[in-house]
Amino acid sequence: MSAHLDIKLKKVTKTYCEGDDLTGVIVFDCKSESRHEGITLTVEGMVNMQLSSKNVGIFEAFYNSVKPVSLINYSVEIAKSGKLPIGKTEIAFELPLRVKNNKTLFQTYHGVFITIQYMLKCEVKRSMLNKDLQKVIEFIIENKPKDVIAIEPKPVNFVITPESLQNVKDKSKVPLFKVSGRLESTLCKLSDPLSGEICVEHCDAPIRSIELQLVRVETCGCAEGYARDATEIQNIQIGEGDVCRGVPIPIYMVFPRLFTCPTLITCNFKIEFEVNIVVIFEDNHLITENFPIKLIR
Repeated sequence: MSAHLDIKLKKVTKTYCEGDDLTGVIVFDCKSESRHEGITLTVEGMVNMQLSSKNVGIFEAFYNSVKPVSLINYSVEIAKSGKLPIGKTEIAFELPLRVKNNKTLFQTYHGVFITIQYMLKCEVKRSMLNKDLQKVIEFIIENKPKDVIAIEPKPVNFVITPESLQNVKDKSKVPLFKVSGRLESTLCKLSDPLSGEICVEHCDAPIRSIELQLVRVETCGCAEGYARDATEIQNIQIGEGDVCRGVPIPIYMVFPRLFTCPTLITCNFKIEFEVNIVVIFEDNHLITENFPIKLIR
């Protein structure tokens, strides 16, 4: 079949919510009349999990807990066997994004060890001597915003000093410093930025950089065992060089799409998020303060 196959969704953003209808057209561009044995569309949503290399071999009983989790999977026959005419042919479709058995369409998420993806696949079956035609595209699922009038912020004030540091063997080698600040809320809407401020009140050692780090914490597993891995999503420099003492530095970070999602805790996996405030000295030593945050839509 000398034909080009494409799928075009009605929404340019390819973003949908559970309960919406997935609408669009299948486009065929044929150079000659082409016979087919049927055209089908398949909607598939999966949670794929994998273990990091440091955990492989530790849990043999762990195998079942990292099997893919199906969220939605069904096929619809668009056309029975027949012929496609010369030129461009468009076939419209409308597929409901509704699940059964109390399942939920989790928001699309591209992580390192956990991935939540939704795919739309068109398959054109052909005779035994010819290869079937396939086209697969990804569409995005977003959770509907919570029906609340206002989200009560959960602000956090912090003070970092040598005495507050953890996992330091010899605190006498740590320079004297005091860093204070505030996060406006650890309960964050994905559509709003993380905000706050940080202030270096005094520090004996010169500072090279102050950075804000967003971290995802992915946990795969169940009662037999679990693997918990933290990986960096993005790192933003909010202070460069030996910053002025006593001057508040604003904290402002936009949450990246696809690499973040609402905090998710299930029986098979968890997706959580943290923020690290990192102060790096000229000698490359650094201090870090960690803040668990909860993301919501």
